[in-house]
Amino acid sequence: MNVVHNTPVSVVTIERFIIEQERLYPEASGELSGVLYDLALAAKMIANKVRMAGLVDILGGNETENVQGEAQQKLDVIANDIMIKAMDHGGRLCAMASEEEPDIIPIPDGFRCGKYCLMFDPLDGSSNIDVNVPVGTIFSVVRKVTRGSAGEMEDFLQPGRRQVAAGYVIYGSSTMLVYTTGQGVHGFTLDPSIGEFLLSHPNIRTPERGKFLSVNDSYEQHWEEPVRALMRRYRGMDGVQKAMNVRYVGSLVADFHRNLLGGGIFVYPANAKSPRGKLRLLYEANPLAFIAEQAGGAASDGYQRILDINPSELHQRTPLYMGSKADVETVHEFLTPAGVTA
Repeated sequence: MNVVHNTPVSVVTIERFIIEQERLYPEASGELSGVLYDLALAAKMIANKVRMAGLVDILGGNETENVQGEAQQKLDVIANDIMIKAMDHGGRLCAMASEEEPDIIPIPDGFRCGKYCLMFDPLDGSSNIDVNVPVGTIFSVVRKVTRGSAGEMEDFLQPGRRQVAAGYVIYGSSTMLVYTTGQGVHGFTLDPSIGEFLLSHPNIRTPERGKFLSVNDSYEQHWEEPVRALMRRYRGMDGVQKAMNVRYVGSLVADFHRNLLGGGIFVYPANAKSPRGKLRLLYEANPLAFIAEQAGGAASDGYQRILDINPSELHQRTPLYMGSKADVETVHEFLTPAGVTA
C-alpha cells in the first residue's frame, strides 16, 4: 500500500513576513517593522469591535462631528482611540494625524519619539456599519524630516511619493490587511481561530485594464461635460471600448480592494458641490495610490500623479481616479487637454 504524504503548505504570519523582508536590508533599524506590528495589532482590535457591532451598543451616530464637519459614528470614535493608543507608546513615531482629529496628535509626555509619522483614517465607510457593509482602516507612514524630536506640520505635508509604507485593512466576510513598503503589495487574512494575520495574497498585481467602474452616479448632474464624456467611454456608450461593470459600494476601501484584485477604476471627480474634490489626500488618496502603483496600477487627480501632489494642509481634499493603469490613462485623454476641474 502506497502512502501519499502531502507536502505541508508553509504558514507565513505577518510577523514572520515582516522579519524576512527586513533581513533583505541589513541597514534597517527595525523601527518601521515595529510600526507595522503595532498597526496589525490595532487592526485586530478594531476587527473585534466591528464584528461585535450588532451585539453591543456601538452602532449608530455619536451626536458629534469630526473636523470635516461630518457626523461621527460611535465606531469612528472607538477605532480612532484604538489606533492612537496602539501606536503612541512604541517609541517609533514622532506624531500622528487622523482624519477624525483637527490637529497633529503628539506623542504623550514620558514616551520616546521615533523617526516616523503616521497618518490614518481609522474607519473608512463607517456610515455603512449599520447595514453590514464592509468598512476599513487606511494608513500612511512617512519619515520625519524636521530636526526636533516631536513631529511638526512639515513632517506631514510631504508628497505621497515619500511614503515609506502604506496600507489598508478591510473588515468584511474576512479581515484582510494589505500593505506595501515599496517592494510590492502583499495581503494577509486574519485567522480568527489563532488571532494571526497569515499571508494569503503575496505580490498582488492588478490587471492592466479592468472590468469594474466604481463611481457615485448621483453627482452626474454636477460634473462638467468632459467628466460625463469620460463616464460614457467607460460604459462603452461611444463604441470605443467594451462597457465596464458598474460596482459602487460607497466604502472606499471595499471598492478599491475589489478593483485592486479584479481590475477596474475608482472615480470620485470634483463637482460643483465639491470643487476641490471630496477625498482626503493624506489619509485616503496617497496611501491607496502608493498601493495601486506598487501593484502595477496608477492614480491621478485628473491632471497629475497623486503621489506628486505637494500638500498644503493637513486635511486637503483631492479629486481621485485610481485603479488599472490603462483605465487611469484614459482619464488624461479626456480631462487633461480640456483644462477642466478634474
